[in-house]
Amino acid sequence: MSEPKPIQITDVILRDAHQSLIATRMRTEDMLPICEKLDAIGYWSLEVWGGATFDACIRFLKEDPWERLQQLRKALPNTRLQMLLRGQNLLGYRHYADDVVAAFVEKSAENGIDVFRVFDALNDLRNIETAMKAVKDAGKHAQGTICYTTSPVHTPELFVKQAKDLQNMGADSIAIKDMAGLLAPYSTAELVEAIKAEVPLDLVIHSHSTSGLAPLCQLKAIEAGADRIDTAISSFAGGTSHPATEFQVAALKGTAYDTGLDLDKLTEVADYFTEIRKKYQQFESEFTKEDISVQINQVPGGMMSNLANQLKEQNALDRIREVFNEIPRVREDLGYPPLVTPTSQIVGTQAVYNVLAGERYKTITNEVKRYLQGGYGRPPADVNEELRRQAIGTGDYSDERPADALAPELDKLRADIGELATCDEDVLTFAMFPDLGREYLQQRANGELKPEALLPPENAKQSGEAVATEFKLDVHGESYDIAITGVGDFGAGRRKLYLSLDGMPEEVIIEPLNQYVAGKGDKRKQASEPGHVTAAMPGNVVDVLVKEGDQVEAGQAVLVTEAMKMESEINANIAGEVKAVNVNKGDRITPGDVLIEIG
Repeated sequence: MSEPKPIQITDVILRDAHQSLIATRMRTEDMLPICEKLDAIGYWSLEVWGGATFDACIRFLKEDPWERLQQLRKALPNTRLQMLLRGQNLLGYRHYADDVVAAFVEKSAENGIDVFRVFDALNDLRNIETAMKAVKDAGKHAQGTICYTTSPVHTPELFVKQAKDLQNMGADSIAIKDMAGLLAPYSTAELVEAIKAEVPLDLVIHSHSTSGLAPLCQLKAIEAGADRIDTAISSFAGGTSHPATEFQVAALKGTAYDTGLDLDKLTEVADYFTEIRKKYQQFESEFTKEDISVQINQVPGGMMSNLANQLKEQNALDRIREVFNEIPRVREDLGYPPLVTPTSQIVGTQAVYNVLAGERYKTITNEVKRYLQGGYGRPPADVNEELRRQAIGTGDYSDERPADALAPELDKLRADIGELATCDEDVLTFAMFPDLGREYLQQRANGELKPEALLPPENAKQSGEAVATEFKLDVHGESYDIAITGVGDFGAGRRKLYLSLDGMPEEVIIEPLNQYVAGKGDKRKQASEPGHVTAAMPGNVVDVLVKEGDQVEAGQAVLVTEAMKMESEINANIAGEVKAVNVNKGDRITPGDVLIEIG
């Protein structure tokens, strides 16, 4: 046990707490009124940016994430602002060229970020070198991060080596990022003692409460020498979020570990966010509660809710336990990657395909193929070579740092977005999410930004027309609670409808019926012949690779679809001529629908 010392606190209320519990939907307007009190608490830092906030801001809230950062910087002048950065992935879902990474870090620092928590999903530290250097060049705090997970290869010795490598990379502190809640109290103490014995840097424990063990893990970490813990104010704590700030402060009060934070001030902040949370009740999920099963299936809470939504679309929610059981098997096949963005989506989506198809790897997503080609970096352990051969054949594998294959792209991005970008920050928004970013910037230019609507807290009838925002729908004897939460434009004559189905947030795209089958008013017909190409999962069409009259071979890719942020190819079952193409890029598709006809 190390010499006791006061413990520092990073509160994640403005980022990870609401990302974990209400799908990252908290708006800036609900953050700013409490900032003066947050700024007076005396936190070591406040986590305010990164992770999924960038995506949610432009996809749902129609807010400029850069403006949010600027406003928070102004409202929190006395507190370090912290962000989560996915190394070479930044805040997107692919690797970016080094010039984009450097520019993003530079602009984030200019706009107000003081502390950069930098990680790589595979703990392939080659993928964070550029970001870490950029942070140091900007004169900011570089927090090197280890993604904690369990497997035969993830040992304390491995994590100590990674901590040493991060120190040699210039890290100012080390974070253990336990995104799934896999830490247990005594293994936490063992790990902290091992790292502190070898690496003389501040050590931070970031652990989600998913298993219910996180407060105990933090206490054992503190006793073993940890310097700082991540907490969330109690009104957004627990479950798949984090230990409650006030509870940990109270637990340490009057000891040598005393944080020095004022419980009365913290209670005022908690009371504010208790009321704010009521506004976002349609984004609450039954899958964000504490559940010790994460220690078995290793599925983080956010991943659980995504999988539940996907299976509900398939009318297969009753098979979620099969998916949870399949996830560790897929993870083993892929060399035991930690389950954090983007690897959690890669593993989870493939597990869903494996279960619903009734055959493992009958369909392999493009991201799994890219992963097996080395496109995300070096897996922690050997992958299943039979799966690799099935996915990519005998070639196309690279053990190089993935970004080494990427040419500088910032100038091209700037040219592609053109006058829609009014500053460098806009170019970087477009870089993170090309289609979504362009749509957002175009809507802004047209004065058409319409944020996702929020359901009134009292779930009352809408004013004026006395139309209920909630109703029950009976389908074949099953009853569903539906709550309409808002509508928005989606382009091409389509509308986006936001609703809550049995308490789970959903999006529905309303399309003219003639988009289902060209020239006809009826819905797409159902697949019944080998030449009928259909999808295994609901999703969107990313690309149509063939046209009417083309000759195709059996097994040839004819469509690219997207589900759960993962792309996959749909292949022809037979050789022949393409007789009809019933979908366009951007269309919503459902399993069983005939998308392409081959004869």
